[in-house]
Amino acid sequence: MARSIFEDVAETTPADTPQGGMIDAGRGGARIAIRAWLILLGVLVVLMVVVGGLTRLTDSGLSITEWAPLRGAIPPLNPADWAAELERYRAIPEYQIQNKGMTMAQFKFIYWWEWGHRQLGRFVGLVWGIGFLYFLLRRQIPVGWTPKLLLLGALGGLQGAIGWWMVASGLTGTMLDVASYRLATHLGLAFVIVGFITWYALQLSRPERELMQARRSRESRLFGLGTVFLAMCLVQIILGALVAGIDAGRAFPTWPLMGDGFFPPDPFAQTPVWRNFFEDAGLVQFIHRMMGYALLAFGLYVGARATKSTYRATRKAFAAAGLLLIAQMVIGIVTVLYSAPLEIAIFHQLIAVFLWLAIIRARFYAGYPLAGTIRDGV
Repeated sequence: MARSIFEDVAETTPADTPQGGMIDAGRGGARIAIRAWLILLGVLVVLMVVVGGLTRLTDSGLSITEWAPLRGAIPPLNPADWAAELERYRAIPEYQIQNKGMTMAQFKFIYWWEWGHRQLGRFVGLVWGIGFLYFLLRRQIPVGWTPKLLLLGALGGLQGAIGWWMVASGLTGTMLDVASYRLATHLGLAFVIVGFITWYALQLSRPERELMQARRSRESRLFGLGTVFLAMCLVQIILGALVAGIDAGRAFPTWPLMGDGFFPPDPFAQTPVWRNFFEDAGLVQFIHRMMGYALLAFGLYVGARATKSTYRATRKAFAAAGLLLIAQMVIGIVTVLYSAPLEIAIFHQLIAVFLWLAIIRARFYAGYPLAGTIRDGV
């Protein structure tokens, strides 16, 4: 439209100005609500890890000899039901070899531990299913997040199947406990699930546009070191499960030596040789110790590199992970010296969870730096 050269600039209609946040427009979904739901799931899975650890430490895991995903939610309701459950338990090696003559009161104690562990697993699945359907039907899931949330449900279902695979290993032959490598698989997957939940919750804590901007400032070297740190931590957790699976933590209550020497005596006495890496208490504990030393050394190295990070939040996150790593090392030594009593052993496992979460958080900040203020020292 033609304009007079004498037209007042103030009378013109201003052009449309660009609006911020266009990346998130129409696709952000219920990020805050989904994040809260994920945090609830994460807390429940951590509780599952603790209850599962107590179930193992109280030798309760084989008290229920059937896998009935629906019917199994109902416990024995009368003396006849209890008698039938005890009769099924009497048919397995753990009772015949280790617990022969167990009273009904003693059986009920281990039964309720295992029953509670299974019900908590069912509850976690219910919380996931209700939450996922709620956000899906309301079309509040952000673009690209449906497969991620479905993955959590699939991993949860797989975890239930692996749980029964683990229990089944102790119901036949001469096994007094579940197979240690199956226990390690079960625990390892639990930590993987917690890891995914934590990573997703961290991503949802910030708008998509902010994450995209932060990624441009990624500290690639530190992020890569964080990845290795995380992988080593998972390996150590799995090794810890192997130790717990055969009660190897009670085998050599000495430190820094194992008995009278650096190496355990006769570490390869069993045949075939590979069985020693799963069933020889001395060798399994020795490998767990050595991996612990390697993890501590690498963790301190990463922590030292992190002190040079440009971002204060990243420095603090790696420092927190380092402190937890040192604490875990000390608690591990105490656990060995006191022959892995229930209270210290479960505390050792709980700190492993916190360490796992701390490493994930530190790695996230290395990948998506959080800029602070000039006064804070970015």
